[in-house]
Amino acid sequence: MKLHQDTSGALNTVTAYGAGYVEINLERHEHSIIVMPQAPVMPWPVSSFDALSAEHFALLIEPAPEVVVFGSGGRLRFPHPRLTAALAARRIGVETMDSQAACRTYNILMAEGRKVAAAILIEP
Repeated sequence: MKLHQDTSGALNTVTAYGAGYVEINLERHEHSIIVMPQAPVMPWPVSSFDALSAEHFALLIEPAPEVVVFGSGGRLRFPHPRLTAALAARRIGVETMDSQAACRTYNILMAEGRKVAAAILIEP
């Protein structure tokens, strides 16, 4: 699905997504990523939902977003609470949804000026 980019190029915006990819500012990514409005897009070193670990979510502690939008792939799957416990301990909210919904939600929160991070799982 193509999304219309209506923000300046200064903010990372999801411009398209589909099976096996997500585009940020028209740049295609075919691997899992972490994206925040004003930081470089980071590869997220996880290839499947079953491979998720607490260390994967710990990568989101340092940027200290208000909320993490976790895109769990092509369908809604919730990570075990022990995986996101370090975020909860720092009062960082985690919202889980399928990756397409996570992309849309990230764009809305980013456009509202929220300090949001999206962790988008892309599975082969």
